[in-house]
Amino acid sequence: MGHVNLPASKRGGTRQWRVLDLVSAVFFGLVFLFFVLVFTPLGDSLAASGRQTLLLSASDRQRVAAAIEAGEPLVIEACPADAADHMPCEDPRLNSQLSRDMNYYRERHCPRLEDTPLCLIPPPSGYKVSVQWPESLHKIWHSNMPHNKIADRKGHQGWMKLEGPHFIFPGGGTMFPDGAEQYIEKLGQYIPMNIGVLRTALDMGCGVASFGGYLLSQNILTMSFAPRDSHKSQIQFALERGVPAFVAMLGTRRLPFPAFGFDLVHCSRCLIPFTAYNATYFIEVDRLLRPGGYLVISGPPVQWPKQDKEWSDLQAVARALCYELIAVDGNTVIWKKPAGDVCLPNQNEFGLDLCDDLDDPSFAWYFKLKKCVTRTSSVKGDCAIGTIPKWPERLTAPPPRSTLLKNGADIYEADTRRWVRRVKHYKNSLNIKLGTPAVRNVMDMNAFFGGFAAALNSDPVWVMNVVPARKPSTLDVIFDRGLIGVYHDWCEPFSTYPRTYDLIHVTSIESLVKDPASGNNRCNLVDLMVEMDRMVRPEGTIVVRDTPEVIDKVARVAHAVRWRPTIYDKEPESHGRDKILVATKTFWKL
Repeated sequence: MGHVNLPASKRGGTRQWRVLDLVSAVFFGLVFLFFVLVFTPLGDSLAASGRQTLLLSASDRQRVAAAIEAGEPLVIEACPADAADHMPCEDPRLNSQLSRDMNYYRERHCPRLEDTPLCLIPPPSGYKVSVQWPESLHKIWHSNMPHNKIADRKGHQGWMKLEGPHFIFPGGGTMFPDGAEQYIEKLGQYIPMNIGVLRTALDMGCGVASFGGYLLSQNILTMSFAPRDSHKSQIQFALERGVPAFVAMLGTRRLPFPAFGFDLVHCSRCLIPFTAYNATYFIEVDRLLRPGGYLVISGPPVQWPKQDKEWSDLQAVARALCYELIAVDGNTVIWKKPAGDVCLPNQNEFGLDLCDDLDDPSFAWYFKLKKCVTRTSSVKGDCAIGTIPKWPERLTAPPPRSTLLKNGADIYEADTRRWVRRVKHYKNSLNIKLGTPAVRNVMDMNAFFGGFAAALNSDPVWVMNVVPARKPSTLDVIFDRGLIGVYHDWCEPFSTYPRTYDLIHVTSIESLVKDPASGNNRCNLVDLMVEMDRMVRPEGTIVVRDTPEVIDKVARVAHAVRWRPTIYDKEPESHGRDKILVATKTFWKL
């Protein structure tokens, strides 16, 4: 039908519509639609419409998982290209609608399983196998994370800059634009560096983690963390460099680490309001800092213009907790935490008092921050700096906190010997690239005492030791021996970007999806292995140890997530029925 112009006598005086009128109407309609898509939740819904076919109800999802585990030849679809950097529990499109109070919206908030597409995260266009360590500390491929925002905004401070096909990392930061090495050398005037006294560090609001990267030369292993915020992909850059890092936010909950795990806590312009909410955030730092450990804060409010009140309050909190002032050097302050409960209760303006004896200070999975100070005596075993062995002796010496388990020391030593045998078998018989530059970032999904990580100590790797939240709380032992890790529940996605690990290792994988009390499944292997696929890099390695029956099931799922699996026998010296699956993630593209 063509456009028809009616005679004026039959139009009742209405305006004549012409072609130009229609064009104008369409134009303004498109403008209106643009604003709807960009500035309303409807836009998020429509933007995700391409993924709707990948969304399954809980029952349908379970049926698909059962079919894959049974061996039906199904291959899981790829997610859309715009999901290349997707983090399910740190999705700004969803979390931005939550409360801003105490930065709640920047914490973990996982969607319901039925609201999560069952698909494999694709690499970005132009993705290349990552630059190998140690060269990666200084440069990475721009095409692997083509996000220029930090380079544009922070390049003058030495964070990073774009040069040809690479991002270059000069090693600077906002408070150390001349480089982390000089900054660390300055701290070494006040803190015992590189003599084994300090081993584990926490860097809060870490940027691209140059501080943690350069502390490695001091034999100090740093867990760097920052939220997913306006500095797009800062943790992704850190991990691509081969530096230990984790997405987290100090907001309303305890950070997922045990009490007294870190020998050094560092903040360089992290902008955490330590004295807000009756010093709740300082109290959380105190929970994490080992007795006798060091706290370093650089930047606001330390001797900062127009922040005299904030600086005075910060000093007052430190005095209330009897922290020893080591130095104030420009805009950097260094305190040392007392070795015991020598201070509280006392009269202080923040109302600080000790937690009761029933508080478990290492319980930190979705646990609300407390406004009481952790008792040193609440942790059994002397774990203060100066009483635990120096590095590297502490790696193999039975930690005092292992005695919390029945026959803990014996179990610990047997576990250490067992993993030395197993890792030797992995290297010599299973063609795993451990000990080569091809493997830098490693995750152990079911770490127990950290024996696997300890057996890799001579390799150029770092290991994220994950202790499942529903299993015995052994993460404190892992930190006592000079290693790092987090609590996590594997029925939820992990707080990291896609493609951040070269090798993922897991023993007893089926136990991660079962309820330890009832033995019933809380989630399924398919969803767990899709999450593992999200975390591992293309051409990366996955190693799974379990019973033959479980390994067969894992192999069937491996084909569905496009891995190349091979099943091996266990090492001859070990008892039990274990089989070992070694898989390679294929380098597929959209």
